[in-house]
Amino acid sequence: MATKDIFTFPNPVNEVSARVVAAGVVAMASATMASRRRWLIVPLAYGFVARALSGPTLSPLGQLATRVVTPRLGVPPKEVAGAPKRFAQTLGACISLAALALAFPLKRTNAAFALVGMIAVFATLESGFGFCIGCKIFGVLMKMGVVPEDVCAECANIWARPNFRANAPTAEHRVVD
Repeated sequence: MATKDIFTFPNPVNEVSARVVAAGVVAMASATMASRRRWLIVPLAYGFVARALSGPTLSPLGQLATRVVTPRLGVPPKEVAGAPKRFAQTLGACISLAALALAFPLKRTNAAFALVGMIAVFATLESGFGFCIGCKIFGVLMKMGVVPEDVCAECANIWARPNFRANAPTAEHRVVD
């Protein structure tokens, strides 16, 4: 696999796998807070950085979700645009790296664990309810013009991509109320 292939983010993303990853993040963040073990922030931060850079490719949790758990769920894939999910992983990377900095060099463990708690809340919303905070922020930034529309054209029109979903209705076949 070429280096350029490693550092690409999938598009589209299977939301089922994204929610499985989020459930893993909930478990990791909850274990970190319950045990009060600062070192557990390290794999949490690594996972977010790895997923922001390469999707599931360099993330053990991403690999577990996409190769082991999701295929065994028997749930059909739900494809969503990749750019908002990458943005959400990047936010998670920023928050978890801030927690890491607070926990170790700055020795502000309460603040670090507060950020880990925030990660747990956001990941719970994603895994349990399919509500992605990072994706919502991405959408707001697009509406404000901060994120150019060409970054995620399919966010505005997911049906425009060829073969987005083989069984999805085309624009001509969608029922409009």
